[in-house]
Amino acid sequence: MTHPFLDLAPLSAARFASIEDRVARLLSTEQDVLIMQGEALLPLEGAIRATAGPGTTALNVITGPYGQTFGDWLRDCGATVIDLSVPFRTAVSAEQIRQAFAEHPEIDFVSLVHAEAATGNTNPVAEIGPVVREHGALFYLDAVASVGAEPVLVDAWGVDLCVIGAQKAMGGPAGVSAVSVSERAWARMAANPGAPRRSYLSLLDWKERWLDGGRRALPHAPAQLEMLALEACLDRIEADGLEAVMARHARAAAATRAGAVALGGGLQPYVDRGAEAAPVATTLRAPSGVDASELVALALASDPALPLAAGGGALAKEMIRVNHYGPDATPGTVRGCLTALGTALAGRNLDTDLPAALQAADEAWR
Repeated sequence: MTHPFLDLAPLSAARFASIEDRVARLLSTEQDVLIMQGEALLPLEGAIRATAGPGTTALNVITGPYGQTFGDWLRDCGATVIDLSVPFRTAVSAEQIRQAFAEHPEIDFVSLVHAEAATGNTNPVAEIGPVVREHGALFYLDAVASVGAEPVLVDAWGVDLCVIGAQKAMGGPAGVSAVSVSERAWARMAANPGAPRRSYLSLLDWKERWLDGGRRALPHAPAQLEMLALEACLDRIEADGLEAVMARHARAAAATRAGAVALGGGLQPYVDRGAEAAPVATTLRAPSGVDASELVALALASDPALPLAAGGGALAKEMIRVNHYGPDATPGTVRGCLTALGTALAGRNLDTDLPAALQAADEAWR
């Protein structure tokens, strides 16, 4: 049996390294970039466990569920964790970060999610980065959802550890991910006796066996199909132009937000301010007395392929997510989601104006 996914030629070290170099360009960084052979949780956890330990005092910003997870990992490493939680309907500010440093000058590590696809907010990393660097703390950033949807400027923002995945705005595979690592971060790892070694989580193993050897011999067989898919994803972004890809996501977010407001029926944007809403996905608050998960199920009955989902966990009853990222950052997807939601709301005997919603979305897209 022959199949295009089978009997592929081995991926060479040179080709693997060239894909890493293209990811580095995507992140506007001169730092080392490692492509990890697993979903983004692999480098997200590995980077924390490599750089945090009993002597670490971490400021952990929580604007969604991933921030909560990072706090758990940091505590598991023995770090002292100061959680800075803000309502999921908003973003953290640089002034709040500055105030946290004033109250806790011992902070030497800051963990932050750039865009929370799960809650629909995005944080002003360009403003926060200089505050973190001013205080000399190591800056860890989850840019999994933001890369491809909005600028991610690792060097300009002073980010020491930036983790990305390709499965959202990049429109690529979920089985590989990447992390950029600054010299300060490598030094922190080298000095950390608790940093994972001889482990799938180990960044230091990759450094010693791959980077320090000049990237001439891969330490193990790479995830061939995922690497080729990532390469194709980068081909598409480079052909379209990163600015154009980000513009599509911004238009999709603006159109979804405007259309939802015009639709009525009690549907409202979950994130209060448009400036704090993530381009990768728009979250909406279900009408009072309506279960969001039931409304989404009704909406998907007409078209199960629409990128609609209820919020996760405790948010399932109140939040609707429109995941307009990657190939779904299109006017057709936005119109389809608004139409399905309008039909579902009408099925609950709520007053809606679908023609007004579609018009508002079309005008916002321009």
